[in-house]
This record gives sequence, C-alpha cells and structure tokens, in this order.
Amino acid sequence: MVQIQPSATEASPKKVLSGSLGATAIVFMVVAAASPLTVIGGSAPLGILLGNGSGFPALYAISAVVLVLFAVGVSAMAKHVPNPGAFFTYVGYGLGRSTGLASAWIAMLTYTTIQVSVYGYMGYVLSFTFEGFGITLPWWLYSIAVVALVGFLGYRHIDLSSKVLGVLLCAEVGIVLLLVAAVVISGGPEGLSLAPFEPKNVASGSPGVGLMMAIAAFIGFEATAVFRSEARDPDRTIPRATYMAVIGVGVFYTLASWGLVMAWGPSNILEEAAADPGTLILRTMSAYLGPTGEIITNILLITAMFACVLSFHNVVARYQYSMAGAGVLPDRVGAVHPRHMSPHVSSLVQSITAIVLVALFAVLQLDPVLQVFTWFAGVATVAIALLMAVTSIAVIVYFARTRKDRRIWNTVIAPVLGFIGLVLSVVMIVVYFPIMVGDTDGTGAPVFGAVSWSLLGLVIVFPLIGYAQAAWIRARRPAAYAKLTDAIAG
Repeated sequence: MVQIQPSATEASPKKVLSGSLGATAIVFMVVAAASPLTVIGGSAPLGILLGNGSGFPALYAISAVVLVLFAVGVSAMAKHVPNPGAFFTYVGYGLGRSTGLASAWIAMLTYTTIQVSVYGYMGYVLSFTFEGFGITLPWWLYSIAVVALVGFLGYRHIDLSSKVLGVLLCAEVGIVLLLVAAVVISGGPEGLSLAPFEPKNVASGSPGVGLMMAIAAFIGFEATAVFRSEARDPDRTIPRATYMAVIGVGVFYTLASWGLVMAWGPSNILEEAAADPGTLILRTMSAYLGPTGEIITNILLITAMFACVLSFHNVVARYQYSMAGAGVLPDRVGAVHPRHMSPHVSSLVQSITAIVLVALFAVLQLDPVLQVFTWFAGVATVAIALLMAVTSIAVIVYFARTRKDRRIWNTVIAPVLGFIGLVLSVVMIVVYFPIMVGDTDGTGAPVFGAVSWSLLGLVIVFPLIGYAQAAWIRARRPAAYAKLTDAIAG
C-alpha cells in the first residue's frame, strides 16, 4: 500500500529502508516488545490480583489460540501485500483507503500508549533501585533518560537494535525458565497440579481484567510485517516470524505463569500477590533461586523493560515512516539516514513525543505504576484487540474480492474464528475496564466514570482523526488520496 515516491525536487532516487533480517531476528524484535520478564514480573501478578486469581495462566493459553487464528489470515495476506505498514496496509487493501488510514492512527495510539506506559513503570523501578544506593530522583527523570538512550539506538541501523534485543531477550527468558525448573523439581508447597486450568478457577474473580492483562502481554507480535522492507526473503520470513512469535510467547507465558502459581500454591497465590504484586517475582526468585537469583532478576527486569521500549520505538518509527510515504505525515518523516539506513527523522519524532508525554504525566503528578502503566496499557489493549478484529474482516474481504488465495481455512474460517474471539475479548475488557482504573461503586462493582470514559474515548477519537484526515485529503489532494493504497478493486 505504501509507495515511497521521490519528490520532483530530488535529483536522485529517495533512499528506502533495507536490510537482511531473518525470521529469528524479527522474532527477537517483536517478542522483546512483549518483554517476557516484565509480563511475568509485572502484568501476571496484577492479572492474578485484579483478575481471576489462580486461574489467570489459562487466559494466556486462550489468548494465544485466538491470536494464532488471527495470525493465519494475516500471514496469508502478507504474501500478497508487498509494502510495510502491517494493519495500515492490510486494512487499506481490504476495506479501503479511509478505513486503512483510521487503522493507522489507532495503531499509533496502541504502540505509543503501551510504550509510554512501560516508560512510566521503568522510571519507577529505576527510582526505587537507585534509592537503595542513596540516590533520590523523581521517576520521570529516569524515564526521560531511558527515552534518550532508546532514541540513540533507534536512530541507528536496525541490525544494532536486533542484536541488543537478542541478548537481553535470551537472558530474561533463561532466568524465568530456570525458576520454573526449580519449582517443578521442588514440587511447590501444594504439589504440582493443573488447578489454573480448571473452569471454576478460570471464571473466578474478574476474568475480563485478567483477559486484558493477558492480551496486553502479546502486543507487538503482529508488528512483524512492519519490518518487511528490512527482512530477508519477506514472503517467507514475515509469516514464519509471525507464527514463531505468537506461539512462542503463548507457550512461554502459560508455562511461566503456571510456574508462578505453583511456586506459592493455588490457594496462596492471591494472598502473595495482594501483599505486593510489584515484588512477587523477586520474592519468588529469592525463595527458589536464592539472593543471587533475586539480584539477577532485578537487573534483568530493568533490561527487559528497556528491550520492550526499544522494540516499540522501532515499531512506531516504522509506522510513521509508512504513513509519511503514503502522504499522511510530512515527507520529511519518511526520510532514511544515508549511512545508518534507518528512519532517523521518524525515530526523533517518536523520541520527542515520548518525552512530551512523560513530562505531561509528571506535571499531572500521575502515579507511574497505578496510573501511567496500568491506565495506558489498558488503552493499548482495547485498541489492539479492536484493531485486530477489523484486520480480520479486511483479510476476509480482500480474499473474497481478489480470489488470490482459495484456501478456505486460511482466508475464511480462521479469520472468522479469530474475529469472534477478538470481539468477545473487547466486550469483556470494556465491561471490566472501570475496575482496572479504579472507577467502582461502594461495593466494588464497575462504574463508568470520568477516567474510564476519558481513556476509552481515545480509542474512538483516534480512528475518527484518520477518517477526517482521509476526507480532507480526498477533497483537497485527490492525487495524494489515490496513493493511500494501491489496492484498487479488480
């Protein structure tokens, strides 16, 4: 869909993104965005505490199944869409230019909010860590410092980022698997069981909040297509990387969270999470791997969050690059660095955006964990689930119209099942959303108050911006509107 065209004033062809990333390198990029250790150390305890207790691990498995079904259709379409842009591209090809642009803006909302939420959490962890050494600074200063370092790496060639992410990802996955092995060998205080997968436990508490936490853990896997221009043999690499990412993280999250429940026992895990969800993973590591394991985990938790924000930074920079190429952002944002071959201007724009948002949260005196992290991760989850549902429809419509792929499972059945699962997930998440942001009545029941409406309103406003921009471009710049997608029916 996105065609990068040289302007009339350019004397030479415009540089475009290029590279030789294999499936493994791309998987490192997108799985690092999911940040496995951050999920098990941060999101999983909150999912247990605020969601459905000991039944939370099952929600990772359920989410993985739904997202694999979604990935089937997207992977089929990836072979017929020669341009980067992921949702922006796929929705544009299937449902038209205006809806494609609307999806681009909601994708920008998704990745920006999830990224800034982790900046908040990371600022808090760094602040807490350095206080132990007698250095007391506000969390937002640490967050801004991290933004600067991420911006430096994002400015340079993508191969550097993928190598950094690969090392960090292996370390954090390794320490969690070591913990699971220790729990299995010891047997846990109540013995090993499949209690987390029993229906009564899965349906207990607030499963909608738990489902939101579970789906949030997968955000980023679908962005494999964003790296199409920098992939080796993209027709094979992108689908392979997509399946590897969603199946790999699904199995890992389910296994790791099951191990976390077994480490304390199904009847005790809720109490342990309630004592302090932020330190549950560290206390578990200390109990099973000793003080050394706890120290290593604390360090890796920081590097895991860094890997997360670096990966999302690269994704957002490439979304903006694609949008600039389509004429919906300034041409300058689509520039490619002559030496690093990176979307350096887009990277700078994303860094500035992150700094502005962190500064705004500091001025508003928002809590970096209970508000910045929790609220905006929630917004990102609602947005991404809705966006994937729309993308599933786009896949079905595209193949029904073009007949380029007649495999009924890949182009109809799997996308339909994925769409149903995603819509049901969105409904459950929205119903329980007020509980996550603290909008409840005296009995703890969810009530849609000002905070809930304001945050969920972003999911409505951003696609409307896209539709409004599409209408403006169509009226004022019809030639530019025609370039929004090259998916002309027939």
